[in-house]
Amino acid sequence: MGTTWHVTYLPVAGSADPAGIGRNLEQRLAAVNDSMSTWQSDSEISRFNRSSPGTWVTVSQPFAEVVAAALEIGELSGGAYDVTVGPLVELWGFGPARPRLDLPSDAAIRARQDLVGQRFLELDREQGRMRRLREVELDLSSIAKGYAVDLLAEALQSQQITDFLVEVGGEMRLSGTSPRGDAWRVAVERPQPGARSVALGIALTDVAIATSGDYRNYFEVGGRRYSHSIDPRTGRPVAHDLVSVTVIAADCMRADGWATALTVLGADEALALAESQGLAVYLLRQEGERIVPLYSSAFEPWLDASNLTH
Repeated sequence: MGTTWHVTYLPVAGSADPAGIGRNLEQRLAAVNDSMSTWQSDSEISRFNRSSPGTWVTVSQPFAEVVAAALEIGELSGGAYDVTVGPLVELWGFGPARPRLDLPSDAAIRARQDLVGQRFLELDREQGRMRRLREVELDLSSIAKGYAVDLLAEALQSQQITDFLVEVGGEMRLSGTSPRGDAWRVAVERPQPGARSVALGIALTDVAIATSGDYRNYFEVGGRRYSHSIDPRTGRPVAHDLVSVTVIAADCMRADGWATALTVLGADEALALAESQGLAVYLLRQEGERIVPLYSSAFEPWLDASNLTH
């Protein structure tokens, strides 16, 4: 997945040795890559993206599960989240190709928008199949890491391990207690290019958490910053004051996807949608030189339970 992962857990009697558990987790991560990595030409997703439009393709149950969650988030977000946005991401220089030194033309943006739209995907979970209605390409990178976190958590639970922290690329799932004997402590980073500091420290257990931000991956042209977060509805990088979104949820797959969707929407729309969907969301908004926190009502219990705010 082009990133790092780590697991901390408290062993229990009868569980496998750490090396054995490590091998098992690595095998599960490899399976996610084999299914959902667009960097692997023989992966399930790469084969699907080469299929002829209109042709049904048999897909695995995990693949269908992740796609279904992504399509649901796309619909509920009004199109702010779209797993076919890849051509626009590439156009703006945030894909595998080299970064841009200039801006794409309006015509180039419109041409790429013709290749984007989850409405051109059809998923039949009952039959375990999927098809493209147009030559759009599926990219699950905004949600597959979260799914991988859930997969590793389930692997640990299958060994009766109930106290653990699983992290893949910064997305996490926490269960039980930490080695200190209390809740796991997680830091939300302050959006500050070129530096690392803590905006919020919070005690968590038995939940997943994901954060998305646009303050590290960007480029500048003519003194203006262009974020890697692309709005599929406009074809352009987002241009608003929301710089970080953190979502707490029961599973990391949805926390991961929603963090991306809300980042695209901007602070006011993101907070309104979080309230309507009952999402536990912590937002950081840039107001001049100040970073101002906002949070949904569903997030308040996490703040109340923690004295770690900064």
